[in-house]
Amino acid sequence: MQISYSQPLSAGWNRMKKALFQPFDLNKWIRVGFTAWLAGLTDCKGNGSGNNSGQNNWDEFFSFPQTAKDWLLDNPLWANLIIVGLIILFLIITVCLWLSSRGKFMFLHNVIHDKAEISKPWHEFRKQGNSLFFFEFFFGWFAFAVFALILVYSFVTGKNLYETHAPKAVIFAGITQMVLLFIAYMVVFGYISLLLKDFVVQIMYKQKVGVIRAWGKFLILFSKRALPFIIYGLFIFVLGIGVMIAVILFAVMTCCIGLLLIAIPYIGAVVLLPISYTFRAFSVEFLAQFGDEYNVLPPAVNLTEDMETEEK
Repeated sequence: MQISYSQPLSAGWNRMKKALFQPFDLNKWIRVGFTAWLAGLTDCKGNGSGNNSGQNNWDEFFSFPQTAKDWLLDNPLWANLIIVGLIILFLIITVCLWLSSRGKFMFLHNVIHDKAEISKPWHEFRKQGNSLFFFEFFFGWFAFAVFALILVYSFVTGKNLYETHAPKAVIFAGITQMVLLFIAYMVVFGYISLLLKDFVVQIMYKQKVGVIRAWGKFLILFSKRALPFIIYGLFIFVLGIGVMIAVILFAVMTCCIGLLLIAIPYIGAVVLLPISYTFRAFSVEFLAQFGDEYNVLPPAVNLTEDMETEEK
């Protein structure tokens, strides 16, 4: 079975044009944009004296943990306020994650059926949304813990290299190791998040199962056809760079007014709806290539099959 990338992308693009521009309906944009916003809620840069200054900066940097600890002990009121702030932040993140988990099914539902529904998918996929929330909650904090450990390891390693005045070759090797560690972290956890959002959610949607069972079904497929999904991640990465360039050009051409609109919560999701809609439709069309078991599209609106029929 030949797996295509351009054909599903073209089908996703055509689906987006049909849904959002044929005809253009502002009310539909606002409603579908709301579900897209919910779905991406958590997806929510000398001289001699200069050398001495740099050395002092490094001294301050590596002594920061002890300095911060002493400051917190000397200012218990501020320490308590910071703790309260962190608790509030934790609650906000948790609520946003819950809303986003439900929103992913709402947005997927609207893309699949060319709808602008909010209430129906919100209630219909309550169990799947809650299952996804619990998985993302624990997975997210696990990823955060791993990231914190990498930061601590990098900080301790850098401090040891600095204090022991290690040779430049040793420092270069240490920095290279830390950079590779961060890259590995981003690739591994980035791929897991991408596969969850783009494919596991589809299996949950189609088969009305929880996230663990959906992961099990997807991993069976992944174990047989890993390469297409790995290439898919690279393809999405390249497309993301292209979208970023397009957004920057859009901001420049609109004298940054467009950038301000994109930065406003919800309004930005509506402005960028053609992009998020195309990406979501692309993932749907891509997974449909692996068989009916993974095809969430109603046969009457399967644009990939329509395109293949026209070509024949």
